[in-house]
Amino acid sequence: MGRLVDGRYEVVSRIARGGMATVYLAIDRRLDRDVALKVMHAHLAEGASGAAFIARFRREARAAARLTHPGLVAVLDQGVDGDMSYLTMEHVDGSTLRRHLEDQGSLSVGAALRMLEQVLDALAAAHRTDLVHRDIKPENVLIASDSRVKVADFGLARAVTEVTSTTTGTVLGTVAYLAPELISRGVSDTRTDVYACGILLYEMLTGRQPFTGETPIQVAFQHVNTDVPAPSEQVAWLPAEVDELVTALAARDPDDRPVHAAAALALVRRTRESLDEATLDRRADVAPAPPASQDTYADTGDLLGGGVPSDDSMTARIEPIPAGGTVALPIGAGVRPGSAPAQDAPGRRRWLRWGVSAAVLVLLATVGAWWYLALGPGAYTTVPRLIGATASEAAEILDTAGLGADPREAFSDDAALGAVFETSPGEGERVRKDGTVSFTVSLGPDLVVVPEGLVGAMQADAAAALEGADLVAEYVEGDHYSDDAPSGMVLDASAEPASQVNRGSSVLLTISDGPAPLNFFQVVGLTAESATTELEAAGLRVATTPGFSDTVAKGRVIAQSPEGGAAGHRGDTVTLTISEGPELFEVPDVFGLQYEKAKEALEAAGFKVARENVLGGLFGTVREQSVAKGEKAPKGTTITLKVV
Repeated sequence: MGRLVDGRYEVVSRIARGGMATVYLAIDRRLDRDVALKVMHAHLAEGASGAAFIARFRREARAAARLTHPGLVAVLDQGVDGDMSYLTMEHVDGSTLRRHLEDQGSLSVGAALRMLEQVLDALAAAHRTDLVHRDIKPENVLIASDSRVKVADFGLARAVTEVTSTTTGTVLGTVAYLAPELISRGVSDTRTDVYACGILLYEMLTGRQPFTGETPIQVAFQHVNTDVPAPSEQVAWLPAEVDELVTALAARDPDDRPVHAAAALALVRRTRESLDEATLDRRADVAPAPPASQDTYADTGDLLGGGVPSDDSMTARIEPIPAGGTVALPIGAGVRPGSAPAQDAPGRRRWLRWGVSAAVLVLLATVGAWWYLALGPGAYTTVPRLIGATASEAAEILDTAGLGADPREAFSDDAALGAVFETSPGEGERVRKDGTVSFTVSLGPDLVVVPEGLVGAMQADAAAALEGADLVAEYVEGDHYSDDAPSGMVLDASAEPASQVNRGSSVLLTISDGPAPLNFFQVVGLTAESATTELEAAGLRVATTPGFSDTVAKGRVIAQSPEGGAAGHRGDTVTLTISEGPELFEVPDVFGLQYEKAKEALEAAGFKVARENVLGGLFGTVREQSVAKGEKAPKGTTITLKVV
């Protein structure tokens, strides 16, 4: 612990560990906030599939980051530090649904339905953007300390499944919640998440999972070949409406389930509204399960320091199967094999057996000839070589081979314009002699025009313009300060305006962070000229205002605003108060006044008074003052009065 990831995230402690990643509590030093740091297991990025996984992982992270919904754990950042791929996500202070079930055993009908509604509401936001979770389970349903429910882990399961299913023929996931189509064919869509939600509801109501076994294959077999039982088989008092809801959500055939989370949510709400309060408040009497570790694997060391579980451990350490453990299953696991042919009954008479055998041989010969010519190898040919040919050449080749042609067009970054680059069935594959071969002719790269006016536009406007052109806005990392461009303005773009690029490609935008930050420095006491020179050299603007001072010489700075040490930015204005020296006041005329009256008048004007008697000053009349009337002098100046 204490390691700094990517120069930004300081690891504090480990939160949880699973089959695909380890999650740490970390501090984002740049923004001074707690985050959840998910570090992918290093073995996922190794070997030939490693680059594909990292690329897929980044795309899924970007897709998940665009999701905004209060019920989804926000993805904040993703990156690579050395050989470590990571995600940073919103840190949710609370617990998981798994821990909740371990503590209580089960939920009341109303609580289970409300919990599922919140999960489906969050999933609906993702399904509207064609984003599938693929790993819905109690461990990925977080319950915050303020009772908010959030769904976590979008993108990772999809990224791993896409790569592992292609390169190793396996699917990675939590076997208790895997949909039949994901197990048997390695395919998934929004209905796959709906199936997992049906299993989740069954577990919340009954306190147990519908399918259990000693090995993952046994559980997978049940998912593929057995309908999910009605929860009332475990909890007899559950009404038929709840049974129907669970079996609809967890139907084996995807076509029998709600098409996406929004449709499933509507079904759950209708079911809840149809139940009375007594039923909603009732809970199955199930003893809490013994706490299960959050770690799918044995603790083989901190992933940030090495010690990654091997692929073999993914299936070898499932005894018993962890409630939320991630396992690797071969695609097609659980598919029921064909039954063996029945044995002929013994005791037939020999002559009958000979006659039947002869008839069977004739029949087999006839059927075999028909099968060979109508259905077998004799009815098929192979698709000739078409790749690289023009559309007319391909049609002529197929016609010569007695095959029909079904030309299509599509964009291709690799194939030459007008050349065939794909066929269905593929070249060399079998096709019926009277069949049709579809081939796709290249339209060349799918190019779009880069919008003009990106540089100088604000970030949101530039991103919208790129999205409207079917391009993706990405951003150059780091600080980009500018004295002239306000924060959020595009300073540079990686593609020239009006140039052509591939549809869906990324354009890197450099975004202004506004003027660089600085701390104001002290110039009080300097001459106005020196202070102005130093401030302008630091990129600051200067404004001046006059002021009087009895202590600061004329032409020097009395005060500044903002003061020295305050934080600001280049281009900010510093106002300087420049001394004009002491303030001067007009001396009043006291000639001919009695001394006391004259003294009172001068002191009221802010001056000091000294008396000089002439001829004894018997009459007390002022006959002369040391500073003439109407002249100006600073306050506190001593004026001498000659008194006769």
